[in-house]
Amino acid sequence: MNRFRGLIFDVDGTMAETEELHRRAFNESFAHFGLDWLWDQDLYRKLLLVTGGKERISHFQRQHADEGAGLDGNQVAELHRFKTARYAELVAAGSCPLRPGVAEIISSARSNGQAVAIATTTSRGNVDALLTPVLGSKWQELFNAIVAGDEVAKKKPAPDVYLSVLAALDFPASSCLAFEDSRNGLLAAQSAGIPVVISRSMYFGDETFDGALCVVQELSELEAILSQGIAMAEKSDDPRRASTVQ
Repeated sequence: MNRFRGLIFDVDGTMAETEELHRRAFNESFAHFGLDWLWDQDLYRKLLLVTGGKERISHFQRQHADEGAGLDGNQVAELHRFKTARYAELVAAGSCPLRPGVAEIISSARSNGQAVAIATTTSRGNVDALLTPVLGSKWQELFNAIVAGDEVAKKKPAPDVYLSVLAALDFPASSCLAFEDSRNGLLAAQSAGIPVVISRSMYFGDETFDGALCVVQELSELEAILSQGIAMAEKSDDPRRASTVQ
């Protein structure tokens, strides 16, 4: 990975398996506001195809009009603010750990003089809630650029967060590597021209990831797999073989 100038991380599912805490925070928020809504794992898996918490709530309400509470935009935003605060409490109490390999990649990149960035559809508040317990109160100093979903016009699979990160880093797309766990994330990074490594996660592990540089269960496997792929390519008549390791 040393040949890349910048490494860009998605957050939920990629840096940590956060989605179950998000689901719990949604359900507890619905109960707090007197809504008779309950998102089980199967439903939440489908709802995750809609990126963004406020967007997810609005989508659910539109699709379940008979169960809808008639929430307007301000009420959806208020509900989401409560959910974000509840998520922060759950993360702080449960100490949601980083997935294997994430901290090591960040540390190695900084030692090698590579830039490290975040491109996520979640809010900055959620990122802060997750990373403060595991990386410390000054975690933002570890990253050269941070772009959250509430800071761009369109969320993944649109490339906006990645284009904003590239602009902040002032790097060409081909010199960076993105870490994602979902097809929407893959499409977003690809649309920005950035090669992508996928680490399969709880909710997106069975998606297809055509075009990814490689697909791993955990990022701790990445160095060995990429090294093996490069070695295979050097022995092959087709040097592109290294980009198809999955």
